[in-house]
Amino acid sequence: MTDIARAAGCSQATVSFVLNNAPGIKLSQQTRKRVTQAAQELGYRLPGSNGHTRASPSTLLDGVIGFAVDQLATSPEAVVAIEGVRQASWNAGNVVLVAQTMSDAVMEPRALSTLAAQGPSALIYMTIFTREIVAPPQLAELGIPVILLNCHTADYAFPAVVPSEIAGGQNSTRHLIRHGHRRIATITGEPWMQAAQDRLKGYRRALATADIPFDPDLVIEGDWSASAGYAATAKLLALDNPPTAIFCQNDRTAIGCYEALKEAGLRIPRDMSVIGYDDEEIARHLFPPLTTSVLPHLAMGQWAVEQLETPMQPGTGRYPITKLECSLVERESVARAHAR
Repeated sequence: MTDIARAAGCSQATVSFVLNNAPGIKLSQQTRKRVTQAAQELGYRLPGSNGHTRASPSTLLDGVIGFAVDQLATSPEAVVAIEGVRQASWNAGNVVLVAQTMSDAVMEPRALSTLAAQGPSALIYMTIFTREIVAPPQLAELGIPVILLNCHTADYAFPAVVPSEIAGGQNSTRHLIRHGHRRIATITGEPWMQAAQDRLKGYRRALATADIPFDPDLVIEGDWSASAGYAATAKLLALDNPPTAIFCQNDRTAIGCYEALKEAGLRIPRDMSVIGYDDEEIARHLFPPLTTSVLPHLAMGQWAVEQLETPMQPGTGRYPITKLECSLVERESVARAHAR
């Protein structure tokens, strides 16, 4: 919807209303035509167009899918994943029931019991931070298929899907290397988090593959915040041999990085290339628009529903962890390195 909205010159909400043919929404035919043409030109097939078939109700799903997530109100990632589940199951007539658990020892079991009481045919269990978890005992006792989203267990007891963070960090760094940068810094997230660890692994792998020596002075620990991005960038600029490019491991860090660079009188990307991660809404509105990587929560939600089409025995067997690509969105914050 973001791509279509940009091409059609309208909001994502307008795109949603047009593509879903929402009742009671008054839009001009000109607007509707502009949205549908933009969608078709970008290669999307619209509902009702040739080649589109309405999904038939699944024999394994019978009307309700439970969705439990530790954080919802403060997390856009959860909302995106839920939308992916809805998109993948809507045409089959399934309703998605959502509960926030906060991973609370008392309230999480109650939330899961409440979802189970609604008679769901499957449950999707999500955590906001990608990590290995100890699954609540109730998940194995529900007697229905359970999918883990953005988390996994050590015993592989449930099918699980997570972002391919190592590959994402590697692709981001490679993109800078392909633009001639060899002095590449990175501002990490909190080191205890799996996403920060994996993105740093990807960064180091890309450097090693390109025979660029790893320099610990170019790795600054952050905490995912804009203020940490600002402070880390100031440290990097104070080095005797500062970098020519900075890989910020999330977009909020990149916001602070932008501010520090502009305060220092440096222009992006002429004087410093910057790359982010997560593709938050703000990334496309920065000046210049930020090159970043997509966190595939929408695709992970869709993937979770697709797995429910395959029979599985809850609590038995071992299931692989599926990793989905964090694709790079190239914008205008990266340019070729200049010799210093």
